[in-house]
Amino acid sequence: MRGRALGPFEVGAIGVGCMNLSHAYGRPPGPEEAARLLLRAIDLGVTHFDTAALYGFGANEALVGEVLAPYRNRITLASKCGMQGVTGEDGVKRRVIDGRPGTLRQTCEDALRRLRTDVIDLYYLHRWDKSVPIEDSIGALADLVRSGKIRAIGLSEVSAATLRRAHAVHPIAAVQSEYSLWTRNPEFGVLEACADIGAAFVAFSPLGRGFLAGAIPDVQAAAALVPGDLRRGMPRFQGAHLDANLRWLPTYRAIAGVAGCTPAQLAIAWLLHKAPHILPLPGTTQVAHLEENLRAGEVRLSAQLIEQLDALVNQHTVSGGRYPAATEAEIDTESQ
Repeated sequence: MRGRALGPFEVGAIGVGCMNLSHAYGRPPGPEEAARLLLRAIDLGVTHFDTAALYGFGANEALVGEVLAPYRNRITLASKCGMQGVTGEDGVKRRVIDGRPGTLRQTCEDALRRLRTDVIDLYYLHRWDKSVPIEDSIGALADLVRSGKIRAIGLSEVSAATLRRAHAVHPIAAVQSEYSLWTRNPEFGVLEACADIGAAFVAFSPLGRGFLAGAIPDVQAAAALVPGDLRRGMPRFQGAHLDANLRWLPTYRAIAGVAGCTPAQLAIAWLLHKAPHILPLPGTTQVAHLEENLRAGEVRLSAQLIEQLDALVNQHTVSGGRYPAATEAEIDTESQ
């Protein structure tokens, strides 16, 4: 696999997002099946693995740590802090955004233990806690760099303005945000800002939450999503929005046929062709899909085909917001 820069690290252009192995899209696989996927990724030359304290409320970091510890010197390991599970008075653990320096330091210690490592290569602030100045949160992460607990700092779902504020405190190695044909928010500023400061841009959900890969081919498939699947609450997968998005999906599949690849590979290849500092980060629970995703690096797209894709799937042709209103309020990414 061709390499790309992820901050100070050289990694394969396509990484593996590990979230799906613990939560988000229905029932996660069992430990043995999850381990099989991670080990197959190692076999295929993947060098960029991404997890977070939030995923499975620590379970995902523990899984990644257990399976990948023997290969630690062969991979670039990324995790995230600032959004994790906190147990309430009722005994229920809930997602909380907390960017206070003390919380970030403790989250890092917990991550190091779960990941079975002495240092995390790239540590993201998963969400900017808007009640805490970004300078304070980044200052705490800079202290972790100086103490040797982490090697580089990243940000997730931030605007270009917030990125520049953070970069003034400590160099930012990467920004990770949702980016795909059907989510164009990074094009409104942060992609350019990353290029300006020399940061990588890591594109999560490059397959449009599976929609671009054909995971939701019709209304019935959306209705059949299991309880707990995040897509059940996302506007793009509901009602009239879903109907509108399904109308352009057959044409998208036809373009994939012209390109000689699968719809999933087309979505990833489009990102690889956009700019050299973009690194797609697909996630999956199935080894066959992992292998399919990684072969996207072999796909070559003509300028004419890219123009067709951009005209078909963009912020004007995709219907519905990417998150529910309450979640949209938590992120800092530009919307226009």
